[in-house]
Amino acid sequence: MAFQISPGVNFTEKDITLIVPAVATSPAAIVCPFVWGPAEKPIIVSNEAELLEMFGAPKNDGYYAKFWFTASNFLAYGNNLKVVRAVNASDLNAASPAFSGAIVAGKQIKNVDHYRSMSFISSTTDAVFYAAYPGELGNSLSVVVIDNGGYAPSDGTPDVIDYADYVKVVGQIPGTSQFSINKGNATSKDEIHILIIDKGGLWSGTKGTVLEKFEFLSKASNGLQEDGTSSYYRTVINNKSEYVWVGYKAGSNWDTVITDTSAAFANVDSSNFFKLYSLTGGALHTTNGITDAAISAAYTTHYSNSEEIDIGMLIAGPLNASSANSIVQLAQTRRDCMAFVSPKISYEKTTAEKLTEVLSYRSSLTSSSYGVMDTGYKTQYDKYNDVYRSVPLCADIAGCCARTDNLQDPWYSPAGFARGTILNSIKLDYNPNKTHRDELYKQGINPVVSFDGTGTVLYGDKTLLQKPSAFDRINVRRLFIVLEKAIAKASQFVLFEFNDEFTRSQFSLLVEPYLKTVLGRRGISDYRVVCDSTNNTSQVIDSNNFVADIYIKPNRSINFVQLNFIATPSGISFDEVVGN
Repeated sequence: MAFQISPGVNFTEKDITLIVPAVATSPAAIVCPFVWGPAEKPIIVSNEAELLEMFGAPKNDGYYAKFWFTASNFLAYGNNLKVVRAVNASDLNAASPAFSGAIVAGKQIKNVDHYRSMSFISSTTDAVFYAAYPGELGNSLSVVVIDNGGYAPSDGTPDVIDYADYVKVVGQIPGTSQFSINKGNATSKDEIHILIIDKGGLWSGTKGTVLEKFEFLSKASNGLQEDGTSSYYRTVINNKSEYVWVGYKAGSNWDTVITDTSAAFANVDSSNFFKLYSLTGGALHTTNGITDAAISAAYTTHYSNSEEIDIGMLIAGPLNASSANSIVQLAQTRRDCMAFVSPKISYEKTTAEKLTEVLSYRSSLTSSSYGVMDTGYKTQYDKYNDVYRSVPLCADIAGCCARTDNLQDPWYSPAGFARGTILNSIKLDYNPNKTHRDELYKQGINPVVSFDGTGTVLYGDKTLLQKPSAFDRINVRRLFIVLEKAIAKASQFVLFEFNDEFTRSQFSLLVEPYLKTVLGRRGISDYRVVCDSTNNTSQVIDSNNFVADIYIKPNRSINFVQLNFIATPSGISFDEVVGN
């Protein structure tokens, strides 16, 4: 405590009630080439409905749908999936004509941060409106701007098919806002209405449907609603619309400040009270979509920093062996998550040929306790397109781990009939028999098997580590990920403290109750914490280091059951046969 200069009473308090925090192992992460949605930015999705809303429905093809359902399949087990949409440079946002009226080529606007970094200043190269994200779905959109005019609707019935009657949707023509009047300008004619229309019917199923309606917006950059929030059309649309961004201004003197001497704002169309902006030019990558290498690179770009993004599982999806291996290596580098991969196999091949393909895929993967491989794909129903699809199982295996976290703890095995049941599987593309399972398991490949009457189940819990070790099991690796993450977070309090007996004792008192809890929850069979002068020698202290040795005996899952049935003569006592 500080020394006192004059007589008095001083007090202080020191918090020694620190605890080891709980850490999450269930958050998963994936990169997918969706047809819509924010790109190159991790988005948290908690269920399939949110996936659908954010990234659109699965496209009816064999490429996009595999990725979409891989993401969706994990959400059948867990509720925390970080999703990055991958795009090519050729993926473009649909765009409206520019202010000059010319049709302009679409830009690529990836997400809200990307939009805010852009500048829209040229009337010849910048459209007035852009679809919110790259993709062909943007071509189904149009924007109607309703401005001042002499038209009044004859009835209140909206006719969304006839563009000339869109004003009926709002029912009242715009004029001059109360904000402008309060500024001393009663003739600015700053008000407009904006409607977002599904012109092609790809969003709603009905052409001409009004998707969004924004009434009594202002052309003025300082325009305000009566509640004090902005009425400036650019601010409102960019903050609230799920479909479009505002690009270049729609009128020659728009986006200026209202004053008492401001001239009236120009109309959106000099000869009419409204203007229809039809969006075109939205495009997706062609041929086979984005390369596997580009997708795996996106994992590194967005998921490599463990301090910025907390994840427990990386889901590779339908990637080739080389790209999947880079994701295993990413997990190895992070050391706080596991990568889940599925081999690409040819559905039309024989069972023996499929075994060869799976083993070949495995031979290209790194030996790592941070990687998990299954035996391929499952067939499931696509309710959005009324077809059956073949989808990799890696999301289901990661999902079994998430389910294990919810039902038990991360250090329990995710395999078996209690926690390893695979959901939404009509059949397996490769259902390995016992002989094949023996070959697969020796290589650290976890069979997924369909049994008559008992369903489809994960029938192994090995990691990709090739050398014999406790870490060749999923539950052991996940146990140590939990322990290392939790204790590392708790250990931050020793930074910049003195390396003395008090600090070392406080550290031990912090860690040992946590390990005792894990012991009581069957994660470990024994432990010991050594943090004293034996490992914090004078040399360690003088080098500003702090050392704690934590010894763990992990519990192991049962992989083999031996049942011995012994027939005994009726005249023999069991005690004589079994003994004491």
